[in-house]
Formats: sequence, structure tokens, C-alpha cells
Amino acid sequence: MGKKGFIFDLDGVIVDTAKYHFLAWKKLANSIGVDFTETQNEQLKGVSRVRSLEKILDWGNKTLTEEEFSQLMAKKNEDYLSYINKMDASEILPNVSKVLDYLIEQQQPIALGSASKNAKPILEKVDLLSAFDAIVDGNDVSKAKPDPEVFLIGAKLLNVKPEDCIVFEDSVAGIQAANVANMISIGIGDHDILHEADYNFKNFTEMDNTFLKGIISGTIQKKQ
Repeated sequence: MGKKGFIFDLDGVIVDTAKYHFLAWKKLANSIGVDFTETQNEQLKGVSRVRSLEKILDWGNKTLTEEEFSQLMAKKNEDYLSYINKMDASEILPNVSKVLDYLIEQQQPIALGSASKNAKPILEKVDLLSAFDAIVDGNDVSKAKPDPEVFLIGAKLLNVKPEDCIVFEDSVAGIQAANVANMISIGIGDHDILHEADYNFKNFTEMDNTFLKGIISGTIQKKQ
């Protein structure tokens, strides 16, 4: 068996913290008299906090002073953190632990590649921190996905060549970043949205050890 590097995104792949972002943004929007729907929330996914607040202000046709803007951004983060503080292992998405256990058993190096600046505290809360050999989060990168920086740093930390790495992602930008880095991209979620991925699974319950074994042994490769 060869040695590969397995890199996981956090949000929507290991845990679903998107719902907490939604609740925090909704609370913020309502506090300044702006309506906020799940559809609008979709437009904020993978978008920076500053840009997200700008969009909300546009929707509500509101203007703020610089100071108010900063205060609201800090408030949003505070609310979000108060939600994730209550997280526990029950929030790990189905079968993620099983996949991680199998990879550890096969002595495959594992990294986290996430834009979240709260990645470590979240992994601690759900008791998965020890499963990862390396963690690359929003504090370590200057370029957002689809730039491959986050995954390339992950590969380097695992001491594995990019072409020997496998990325699990639930966003289009993440899949594109993996493809640019020449890594095997595995989409977790809706196939129609993540059609640029080499392989697709609705979630980890669809992925079995035979597939993982094929990846490790090299019989399952990147689709050109």
C-alpha cells in the first residue's frame, strides 16, 4: 500500500456549522430591520464576513458608519462562537468517524484544509482533533479557495506530493482548488452542483472501504 495524503474540508464535510452561520446572520439582519431568508443565506456561503455584511446592507438598502459596521461584524462572530461552543460529538456528520478510523488504521496521513478560523476549537468540541496530523485553517492562508493554497500547505505539512493527495469538499470553489492542485477531488453533496469533482458521494454513508482501499492502492485515480 502506498502512502497518500487525505485532506478534509470542515464545514459541510465533517460537521455542519453552516446552520450556525445562518442563525447568526439572521439575528444580525433582523436586528437592523432587514429580512433574511435561507435563499439569501445561500449567497453568503464561502463569502467573507465583510462582503456578507455588505450584501445584507444592500438587500435592506441600509447604510452604516465604519464603526457600526465593525461592531456588527464582531457581534456576528460572537453569536456564531456562542453556537459552536455548545457543539459536541453528536454533530459529526454520518460515517465521518468511520472513514477517519479506517484511514488511521491504514496509517494514512490526514489533514484538515478549511477557511474557518475556528477550525481547531470546533474539532476539539466534537473530539476529533487527534485524528488529524496537520491542520490548515483560515489563520494560515492568505488566498481563498478556488486558490489551492490551503491544500498545497496541507500536502507540504503531511510531506506528501500534491498528486498523491485526496480532497473531500462540499463546495464548488473547494473542488476547483483541489483540481488546480492536481489532487483527486471528491465531492460530498449534490452531484449536479459538484460535477467538476473526480468522484461524488451524497455523504460518507455512500463511501465504503473498498473505494478508500482503491484510492490508497492507486487503482482509483484522478480522472483527467
